[in-house]
Amino acid sequence: MHAKDYIALEENHGAHNYHPLDVVIERGEGAWVWDVEGRRYLDFLSAYSALNQGHRHPRIMAALSEQAARVTLTSRAFRNDQLGLLYQDLYDMLGYDLALPMNTGAEAVETAIKVARKWGYVVKGIPRHEAEIIVADGNFHGRTITVISFSTEPHYRDDFGPFTPGFTSVPFGDAAALEAAITPRTCAIMLEPIQGEAGVVVPPPGYLRAAADMAARHQVLLIADEIQTGLGRTGKLLSSDHEGVRPDLVILGKALGGGVYPVSAVLADRPILGLIQPGEHGSTFGGNPLGAAVARAALAVLREEGLADRAHDLGTYFMERLVEIPSPLVKEVRGQGLLIGVELKPEAGGARRYCEALMGRGILCKETHQNVIRFAPPLVIDRDALDWAVPHITDVLNPR
Repeated sequence: MHAKDYIALEENHGAHNYHPLDVVIERGEGAWVWDVEGRRYLDFLSAYSALNQGHRHPRIMAALSEQAARVTLTSRAFRNDQLGLLYQDLYDMLGYDLALPMNTGAEAVETAIKVARKWGYVVKGIPRHEAEIIVADGNFHGRTITVISFSTEPHYRDDFGPFTPGFTSVPFGDAAALEAAITPRTCAIMLEPIQGEAGVVVPPPGYLRAAADMAARHQVLLIADEIQTGLGRTGKLLSSDHEGVRPDLVILGKALGGGVYPVSAVLADRPILGLIQPGEHGSTFGGNPLGAAVARAALAVLREEGLADRAHDLGTYFMERLVEIPSPLVKEVRGQGLLIGVELKPEAGGARRYCEALMGRGILCKETHQNVIRFAPPLVIDRDALDWAVPHITDVLNPR
């Protein structure tokens, strides 16, 4: 079969909930992938940060294989010999008393919402079923009905209501608006430290610190959605670390599964996450031994290979190279670590055509928010690969 045959199968028999570039990948290794025709590409998307450790990292693949040969699923009706070890690894690395494992990022966001609401009723004394959570305009926390209920993107919401109440949205990066929205019924503020899907939007310096301080003053929980920004992507273990912020709850996903298995988790200290009692929340696959073993290996790779420091150093270098590109189409280059957005001017005609042109040159990236090209390669990428990519990016952003 050729690429066109695989594409036809998807188009004919798959729901059209994505608009992918027409490349059919059959193999990956490190920062590189190959299509069914044998062409090689540099992966500059990393499955939206799920591949921080690269494609098929040997240590993670070994953990997957070894655990799959023993036992893959027990459900939480029984205990397994991997989950407690994952809890210990998460505690050692991030310092939170407790973790609640799930599968996907959206499930973890829903978990954090439930935990925050229960804390609001049991600890803060908010009247039952009246708790409110403040979010930011432009947010992307997933696509469940509850999560899109507080999205400000019409495309995510149209035709899917009615929506879940209990959320207030304010402009991202505006600390004054955030504090003004707090009421006696507010149980939590939930933010992405950097809004990836919104176009790699970086808030003003001090914003997250201000949010943490006001949350403490008003007896409100700060929830950091670090699904895309966490686990090394921005040059620190968590993006919150850049401002010395320790959120009350941290949401992890994507890279926690090492690019081979969906694993997510909510982390918090005992007075918060310890409120959840048996039967109040769960998942058949959440905390399964295969996922736990993979997550343990994924964390070990991040730690032992210094991938956060690598993201800082290479991200600084790559952003400097991108800023130097003399293109009349570029409005702004922004980001942190190896999460970088190149926003194009309106006259560029949208970012997708440039992503398609880069694909033709062996570079895979994806447009976001129409006018932004997102560059987020695996953290295992090396400087030689970045140096190879820059001239191609320069040519594409300077069409003749």
